[in-house]
Amino acid sequence: MLFVNLVGHLNAFVAVAEELHFGRAAERLGMAQPPLSQRIQRLERELGVRLFDRSSRRVELTAAGRMLLEEARDILERVERVHTLAERARLGETGALRAGLPPDLGGAVVAALISAFRDRRPEVRLDLREIGTTGQAQALADGTLDVGVLRHPCDGRALAFGPMLAQRIGALLPADRPVDGPLHVADLAGDDLVTTPREEAPGPFDEMLAVCRRHGYDPPNVHEARNTQFALGLVLAGTAVALTPRVQAPGVTWHPLAGDPLNQRVSCAWRRDDDSPDIAAFTETATAVLCAEADMTPLSASSPTRRVVPRPAFGFLA
Repeated sequence: MLFVNLVGHLNAFVAVAEELHFGRAAERLGMAQPPLSQRIQRLERELGVRLFDRSSRRVELTAAGRMLLEEARDILERVERVHTLAERARLGETGALRAGLPPDLGGAVVAALISAFRDRRPEVRLDLREIGTTGQAQALADGTLDVGVLRHPCDGRALAFGPMLAQRIGALLPADRPVDGPLHVADLAGDDLVTTPREEAPGPFDEMLAVCRRHGYDPPNVHEARNTQFALGLVLAGTAVALTPRVQAPGVTWHPLAGDPLNQRVSCAWRRDDDSPDIAAFTETATAVLCAEADMTPLSASSPTRRVVPRPAFGFLA
């Protein structure tokens, strides 16, 4: 089977399938109706099936036509992608997507994100950079980053955001510290707090402290730790507690907080004037991976926070 112009034939087929009217499809394609009919007839001959049932009053897809429609659309999307990549190459672009991730996301989540994006956009090299929310917002604004995963609240001027996701926050305590019944934020009174530096994400940092104080916990000292192992050491030694998503590590125990007063909110972000399909693909992929691998849930979901088995990862607010 050999088509002189396969893309043209498929374009004609999709246009007629979506319009279900040869006249409108011809107008949409910018061509006369007789050549359009000839293209459809040639395609049907080459494939050996009827794609449309035609009558004087209407045009309908046959069963074979319905089966082939999605495949035709997929082929045309791939052809469009080839043209996009060729244009990027002509302009000297590398075909890389520069994406920022918060430092505490966890190795398993990062690996899952890379794998899922590679499956979806194999022709695009994913250039991941570990950057806090403040740095990501600045890099997005100055064009040195294409897309990022930001913590909220943050400065969103000139940025567009994907779906907001929430992650439950609890208290990380030494395993030998007794906890009888539900743990309230006020039960941490007198404990120092260890968290990531304020400069990496001032909005979430300030919000967390404000919520703690409203619930009766005003930490005597706040230790800012860039290295998660240093932070873990402070918790193991009983020097400080951490407020973090659910984690599992030797010598410490994660406890949910009664009433769930704290959560960590994230979403993908990009410049409002950038409508790149690669950014859209990253946003959809990252959102799915964060829900599946980092136990996050859409903030708009009406169901209660999911109860999950702890994962062997360690992270703090960033």
